[in-house]
Amino acid sequence: MKRTEIKDILSGSKLNEEVTICGWVRTSRESKTMAFAEVGDGSAFSPVQIVIDKAHMPDIIDILKVGAAIRVKGTVVKSEIKEGYEINAAEITLLGESPSDYPLQKKRHTLEFLRTMPHLRLRTNTFNAVFRVRSKISYAVHDYFRKNGYIYVHTPIITSSDCEGAGEIFRVTTLPPGYEAPEGEDYYKEDFFGKKAGLTVSGQLEGEAAALAFGKIYTFGPTFRAENSNTPRHAAEFWQIEPEVAFAELPDIIEIAEDMIKSLINYALENCRPELEFFEKHYESGLISKLEKVVSESFAVVDYTEAIELLKKADAEFKYPVEWGLDLQTEHERYIAETICNRPVFVTNYPKHIKSFYMKQNDDGRTVAATDLLVPGVGEIIGCSERENDYDKLLSAIRAKGMNEEDYKSYLELRKFGSAPHSGFGLGLERFLMYITGVSNIRDVQLYPRTPKEIRI
Repeated sequence: MKRTEIKDILSGSKLNEEVTICGWVRTSRESKTMAFAEVGDGSAFSPVQIVIDKAHMPDIIDILKVGAAIRVKGTVVKSEIKEGYEINAAEITLLGESPSDYPLQKKRHTLEFLRTMPHLRLRTNTFNAVFRVRSKISYAVHDYFRKNGYIYVHTPIITSSDCEGAGEIFRVTTLPPGYEAPEGEDYYKEDFFGKKAGLTVSGQLEGEAAALAFGKIYTFGPTFRAENSNTPRHAAEFWQIEPEVAFAELPDIIEIAEDMIKSLINYALENCRPELEFFEKHYESGLISKLEKVVSESFAVVDYTEAIELLKKADAEFKYPVEWGLDLQTEHERYIAETICNRPVFVTNYPKHIKSFYMKQNDDGRTVAATDLLVPGVGEIIGCSERENDYDKLLSAIRAKGMNEEDYKSYLELRKFGSAPHSGFGLGLERFLMYITGVSNIRDVQLYPRTPKEIRI
């Protein structure tokens, strides 16, 4: 059906024109002679108000139930009560009714309640705002890399390697449940690929091959971790932005990561203002000034060893121990970002035994050229490193982790044929969205969250 989108009504470009809109009723009310409804169609964050003269439509309030889909024909006029535009309705048609058991009757619901109905929560202001920001930031990611000369590559979702070496992969198989291999035969011989396969935890390994051909590449897609972490920061399926850059050492990739983060935040400030104002009002006071501060200041850089010493001296009680050689926990990361630095901070040169096999080993023999970007309110949002480009050192790391050398044969060969320094990072889209919206649970920035013991359509 021919219709005008509500975003065009709100822009003022249709003033005094007769239009037809379609959308869903968000609220409705009536007086003795008039009825009013706020209607949204998804084209804009804000709804448009519909004004109805009850003398011409006396029973209209029975149609204007919250959640109902309607078609409205009328004239666009300036609002008499507040700044903006509204529609004087001449005709309203019910397209899809909303019965009394529609669960979103109240204006405010808890996020926990809304997680029980992901198919309907998108109609609330919170999730309207979240997914509009997610869409725009996803566009901004591609735009940033396009403007900076990167090649976009699509790395496999099904893989035979575990990039992080932690064993937290979802298995992909066509073997029936309870399958037992005949005695003396390889278990995976009759499987679809003839070997063990799983969902990717990262596109990095394949991305490195592309970077050593094209110079600068990025991949942006879903990744999967079978990690039984039921926390507000972890999900089994999430989207990850992963650039790989040839001839870049750790300081180079840190500079790129900071520039990209600032670019994405600037884009949000310029293109998501109504949504950010909503989040500032309802989820994080001072959000916009926080984001403006991030783009105007340089990020801090702190060596891991120094960070450990600062945490030991901190006037704070931590649940987890602080010792050199232990990984930083979320409480440590947030203290460093929020209290010690009061801004985003790159923590560099982690102990090699707590980091992945592919990270470049530093000359001290104890640490690797790796960094995590920690931000206030969330903790880590970027994992970054220079990649080990020495064949023998990489092979030694693979063996030390007890990994199957055959699975990494082609990855090792990149270190034999024209090896070069190269670096990259992974930015979790959802954690970045949490940071720029103030929404504190990863389940609330995903359309259908996948977490331990939780999967629904």
